[in-house]
Formats: sequence, structure tokens, C-alpha cells
Amino acid sequence: MSIPNFYSNMKIYKGIDAFKRLPKAVVTTGTFDGVHLGHKKILDSLINIAKPIESETVLITFFPHPRIVLFPDNELKLINTIEENINLYKQYNIDHLVFLEFDISFSRITSLEYIRDILFKKIGLTDLVIGFNHHFGRNREGSVANLNEYADLYDFRIHEVKPYYLDEKSISSTKIRTAINNGDIDLANNYLGYNFTLTGKVIRGKGVGHSLGFPTANINVENKHKIIPKKGVYAVNVYHGGNKYGGMLNIGINPTFNQNKISIEVNIFDFNKSIYNEEVKIEYVKRIRNEKKFNSVDELKHQLSLDRIVALNTLP
Repeated sequence: MSIPNFYSNMKIYKGIDAFKRLPKAVVTTGTFDGVHLGHKKILDSLINIAKPIESETVLITFFPHPRIVLFPDNELKLINTIEENINLYKQYNIDHLVFLEFDISFSRITSLEYIRDILFKKIGLTDLVIGFNHHFGRNREGSVANLNEYADLYDFRIHEVKPYYLDEKSISSTKIRTAINNGDIDLANNYLGYNFTLTGKVIRGKGVGHSLGFPTANINVENKHKIIPKKGVYAVNVYHGGNKYGGMLNIGINPTFNQNKISIEVNIFDFNKSIYNEEVKIEYVKRIRNEKKFNSVDELKHQLSLDRIVALNTLP
């Protein structure tokens, strides 16, 4: 994992060794995949609890995601990359962000050892902010229910954060992944509190879009764990070189041309630069339709014209 030592005013640590124990630390810990509205409630609580007691805030998270280590055959896909999450953490004015390497050895640490040896002895825990259903330690043995005895032993306060409900439904990273896999970008974005994004480099394609009058940039997502939405056509915003452009994006196999390899191709509106090997960020705004095999190239071109109108009317 490559991360900077500092990001804005937030200090970032790869591992615990460089961390200098604090006199007072308000701590939260978890995977925080997606940094969604439920996580926002926890991070807001972290900041609000720290301010009146003049304490420093510490967010402890893990790399890789524990489920990737513990269930390697499950092929877990993540909502955000580490870099994307760091950009989101920045918005909360957190003082310290600590990445702990998660491996099989770390997974065997008991909840008591985690509290005593890491949070208390190395971080300086005085207040622990924790989600209502968070578990930690070996076999997920540690939970809000059994933290009270640890709090008495090591003299810290527990602040349990209730779930965030949207339309009477609780929010979770699992539900957001399911929505993205189903192509329900509206639901995913509502749960996230921002538009789902992915970042990749522009690579050369087969030039099919250009021949149709809708040139596309083919996007290569290098992080193999990044989740890719369901196949189909989407209205998107594209960020490149500090500028924002509208666009329409297709994820799929281009069945009209009998291709069998999934590609991500975006037609950027009012844009005619060559950007091969350059990075772009794609922000998914709305899903327009399923991918479809057309009977002719003219039929496909007509549909693309309609898709462009829908995208233009959808994008802010």
C-alpha cells in the first residue's frame, strides 16, 4: 500500500510504530468501506465528543479489508479504494488516521489484547466511539455488549452510535455493494451521501465508438478489488485535469459487435483531447438502461443519440 505521510492536516500512519501515544484520544475503529452516511454519523460523533474535552481524534482502520484475508475465495469487492477513502476522511478534520496491516496473525488478537495493547497502551484511549453492531478481535468476539468490563479496567468511556436510517432502512456497506451490483445507482448514492466513483487510466480500445460518431475513452481500473457496477449505460460526470465534463458510459461486452470481453467506455461530451495513459475519475449519476444487442449499426447509433439526450437531461 502506498500512502502519503500527511494528507492536509490529518496525520497518516502506516502501522502503529510511528504513532506517539496521546494524553487523550477519542478513537473509532473499523473498516469504513465506502464512508457512507452510517459512517458519517460515527465520524461526526468522534469530532463532537473530542471538541469539548480538547482531545485528539484517531481513526483506526485496516488494510487489506479483513474479509479479503479471512475469506480469499469470496472475492470481496470494495466500494472505495484506500485513496478514495482518504479523500473522504479529510472532510471530517480527523487528527490521526492509522492503517493497521490485517493478516492471519493479526486476526488472532483477542478483543482484550486489541483494547489493552493497541488502543490503550499505544494510542492513549480515553473515549471509544463505536457503531452499534461493530465487532472486533478474534472470531469477532468483541462487541459493544462486552466492552464495559474493558472500560472499567482501562478507564475509558464508551460512546455507542445508533444506526443511520434512510426511509426506515439501516445503511450498511453490504447493502451499498448489493445496490451497485444490481445497477441501482440511485439507491447506492443515497446510502453513500455522495455519488459513487471509480478512477482509472485511459487505454486504447478498438475504435468502435469513434466509427459510430460517439468516440469513447476506455477505462482500465487497476485495483482488482474495486467494485464495478452492473452492465449497462450510465449518465456520468468525468473529471480530468481539474475540469468536470458530462458523459455517458457503457459497461459491457458490446454485443452488437460480438465482443466477449467486458469493457468500461465513456463518451465525454464536448471533449476532443487525446488522453491515453492519463487518469480520469468517473462519477456515476444515474443508470439509463441495460446493455442491449441491436439489429444494425444504425439502430445502435439512434439509441446512442437518445442515451445522450437522457444523460444531458439527467446531469446537473
